[in-house]
Amino acid sequence: MGIENLAEKAQILIRSRLCSPNFIFKPLSDSSDSNYSKLKFIISSSIMEACNNSILLLGPRGSGKVAVLELVLSDLLEEYPDTITVIRLNGLLHSEDNSALKEIARQLCMEHHLLFSKMASFDDNSQFMIAMLRECGLAHKTVIFALDEFDLFAQGKQRLLYSLLDAMQTVTSQAVVVGVSCRLDADQLLEKRVRSRFSHRKLLFLPPSKEDVQRLLEHILSLPMDSSLACDYAAEFNEKLQSILADKRFKEIISNYLNSNSTTNHLLRFLFIAISNMELKSGFLSLENFKAALSSIQRQPKQECIKGLLI
Repeated sequence: MGIENLAEKAQILIRSRLCSPNFIFKPLSDSSDSNYSKLKFIISSSIMEACNNSILLLGPRGSGKVAVLELVLSDLLEEYPDTITVIRLNGLLHSEDNSALKEIARQLCMEHHLLFSKMASFDDNSQFMIAMLRECGLAHKTVIFALDEFDLFAQGKQRLLYSLLDAMQTVTSQAVVVGVSCRLDADQLLEKRVRSRFSHRKLLFLPPSKEDVQRLLEHILSLPMDSSLACDYAAEFNEKLQSILADKRFKEIISNYLNSNSTTNHLLRFLFIAISNMELKSGFLSLENFKAALSSIQRQPKQECIKGLLI
């Protein structure tokens, strides 16, 4: 197999990794102090102890809040396939109380093979949700509500949040509410009656440290030795990669980039551009690929338009 074919396969493999949140965040979840471990412990203990819980995941956009939540949910669905029901809502779509409760009723009906009524009122859907939480609790099943863009649900009268958290106060219900928001003051937006029913647990998603970035780079860019790629090529690719990662010039490029965009999502975007710039003829990554990615991201289109103009 030619070097170009091997390079193309390696490029496709690394690109697929960059598009897979499960692969990316798995090494960061090994530590017992990681947000993955903390969130999984909170939800799994709620399942095992048959109690209600609520928690907020807070951090800037692109910091991996939703990715870590989905990773935790997928692991828990494998561990407890018959005792978990996941209801997903997004504030951009369901911030209006009536549409949110209707969506909850629809997903509950789908999960439990019931007939869903589109004509049901807010009160009907609210009573249905309370009844379903009670029935799930009696059957020792936990309902997990994942509310993305949580701060949008905190606008207006907050009837949905009140109905949901109030229903969780009963002894029979088993539910966990996980709110995801880029606003660090999301819990302060809650009304007093809602805030009194919220558990005030919060997980903060910070930009990755230098050690985390180094681990991510090695985890994503290194080729596996047991894949369809030739062992000699993979070994040489990884050797050249290690020399690039140890280069002072590369460390300067990464630190310059992270100074302006420090979230994991932006780092993945930077790596995707660098991988796309890889020369298939040479078959390996080079320092120039990362330099080109940095200049491509830091482009100033308006300045470039006027570069050749007369004063």
